Parts: sequence; structure tokens; C-alpha cells
Amino acid sequence: MADVKDLTPDLARLDRQVDNLEDAMQPLFDNLQEMSSQLPLLDKAKLFSLTAYAIESLLFSSLKLDGADAQNHAVFTELKRIQQYFAKIKAIEDPEAPAQRTHTVNQEAAARILKADLADNKDLSKKLAEKIAEERAKALLKSMEHKKRPAEDSPQASGTESSQGKVKKARKDKSKKKKSKE
Repeated sequence: MADVKDLTPDLARLDRQVDNLEDAMQPLFDNLQEMSSQLPLLDKAKLFSLTAYAIESLLFSSLKLDGADAQNHAVFTELKRIQQYFAKIKAIEDPEAPAQRTHTVNQEAAARILKADLADNKDLSKKLAEKIAEERAKALLKSMEHKKRPAEDSPQASGTESSQGKVKKARKDKSKKKKSKE
């Protein structure tokens, strides 16, 4: 029992800190409605979110001190919900931040639609075909740059050479098309 640390000073310090916290938060709790009525809407949302987060954090800490499983308690869920409010408030404050894209364009379908619509116009149809060929060549080049170089003895080495041949052919086709335009 000589190895056990005396917790009395730590408990006394915790008690003082909790008392200081209560004293600091008491004015906020006493006139929260009055204070919020004088604030603009965004600041009011911040005030309520921060107040709720402070209370939920105290409850979470209390659960942890009691030895309860705070991670699976409803208080933890509330903390996560309030953090989502913080993210929403931040998104409203900074409208220049790029929004996350939730939808992507089906490029193949878009190309089919454009081809069908532009079938009557020969010039535009030709330009579209050239653009598609150019994009395919770029994609192929990009995919070749990111691949690891295969070992010389591996069976993949011969496949890589044929892919490189395709890239060279795409480049030649592109240069031929440019020359024919001139």
C-alpha cells in the first residue's frame, strides 16, 4: 500500500476547478435568453452551440470519472451532433470554401449524347471526335506514368511495350490531324 499515491490533493484541486467552472458559467446560464436576444442570428447559433457543447462535455467528463462507458452513452452522440452544428456554422461563415461534390458526370453518356446531337454538323462532329481521341491519349499517358516499371523478365513487360506503342500511335494520330487542319 506504500506504492499507492495519495489522491487527496488531486481531488481537492479538481473540486476547486469545478467550483471555478461553475462560477464562470453561472452568468451565462442566468441570462442566456437575454444575451442571445441581442445577438445576430449566426452569433446566436454559435452561442447556443458552444453552451450545449460545454454542458455535454461536462456530462461526458462526469461519466468518464464515474467509470461508465461514455463512448456508448447518449451524451457522446449529442457531442457528435453538436460538432456537426459547428461544421455547418463554419460552412456558413466561410462560403468561399469549396463545397464537396456529391454528383459526378458520366462522361461516356455525355459523349454519346453530344455525338448524337452533333451528328448533323460535320465540323463539330469532327472536332468532338478529335477531342475524345486527345482525351483518351492523355488518359493513357497518365495511366502509364503512374504504373510501376515491370521487371524485364516478367510477362507484363511485353504488355507494357504494346501499351507504349498505343501511346505513340495516339500521338502520331494527333499530330497528323493537326497537320491536316493546317
